[in-house]
Amino acid sequence: MKKSATTNSATTKNATTKNESPSRLIDARIKELDDWRGETLARIRVLIKQADPDVVEEWKWRGVPVWEHAGIICTGETYKSVVKMTFAKGALLEDPSGLFNASLEGNTRRAIDIHEGGKINEKSLKALIRAAVALNTSTAAKRSKK
Repeated sequence: MKKSATTNSATTKNATTKNESPSRLIDARIKELDDWRGETLARIRVLIKQADPDVVEEWKWRGVPVWEHAGIICTGETYKSVVKMTFAKGALLEDPSGLFNASLEGNTRRAIDIHEGGKINEKSLKALIRAAVALNTSTAAKRSKK
């Protein structure tokens, strides 16, 4: 029987109290899920690192994997029926492949919900990640000039 871990699981909560690194906490989350969600989160993680080798992994909000580069790029939330990638500034990003399929009504964020058996358009996702990094770094550069 597969586990139905959500974002606030016992194992990763306990790891937080041990001052584990964010990368180790993400490793633990992936292992703990032990189903398609863990596989999906692991694949997303690989694609993010391929798209941006300088990405920084964080662990925020009581158990959410976060990837940053000059600001938040995206999060990797896991729920019972979906793995959700939420892009912090997604509303400002071009999405010619139509990857964003959730949180479309907001002024800032956009999300990609991946369901069991769902395919990831890896080329387009990497382009979206690179665009998010470019937006973050251009915004950071503008702030530093002031």
